[in-house]
Amino acid sequence: MPILYGNKVRLRAIERSDIPLFTRWINDPEVTEYLSNVFPYSLETETQWFDSMLKLPMEEHPLTIEVNIALPEDGFAEWLPIGTCSFMAIEKIHHSAEVGIFIGDKDYWNQGFGTEAMRILLKFGFEDLNFHRIWLRVLENNHRARKSYLKAGYLEEGRYRKAEFRHGFYNDIILMSILQDEWFTKKQKEG
Repeated sequence: MPILYGNKVRLRAIERSDIPLFTRWINDPEVTEYLSNVFPYSLETETQWFDSMLKLPMEEHPLTIEVNIALPEDGFAEWLPIGTCSFMAIEKIHHSAEVGIFIGDKDYWNQGFGTEAMRILLKFGFEDLNFHRIWLRVLENNHRARKSYLKAGYLEEGRYRKAEFRHGFYNDIILMSILQDEWFTKKQKEG
């Protein structure tokens, strides 16, 4: 798959050399606050995940989210990894996929990079992979993510009541989705 470019963000295939960075992110309690994993991950565990991921179909391989960092001394740009995203649970008959995303580098939170990465992923899913529906799950108290997903065009369609136990409490998981025709309508309106 070629690298997917946006304005300030690009999505590229993950590499084995990314594993130490992913391990650091996935062990940061602030980063994983709204993710479903609750156990510490070792470098070996993350390496085993990487190896198992390579056995999945190409369209389910995670992508590294990178931001363009300008280097003033030479005018060129350097790409800095800040997170990951992927399609999962692809239903070929129904042309449907679940999506997951997280920004692991906290220095890049609340700057629109996650929203841009999601828009790039949606464009790829609808225009190149011909998905009809792309959906996700988000914890009800993850307000930052929900706001980002609404900006990208997702609609809330339901919830799993008290479905996830975290920090001594049960939380609702909100289901959100966007359909291919909604994506194209939104794209036309935005020009």
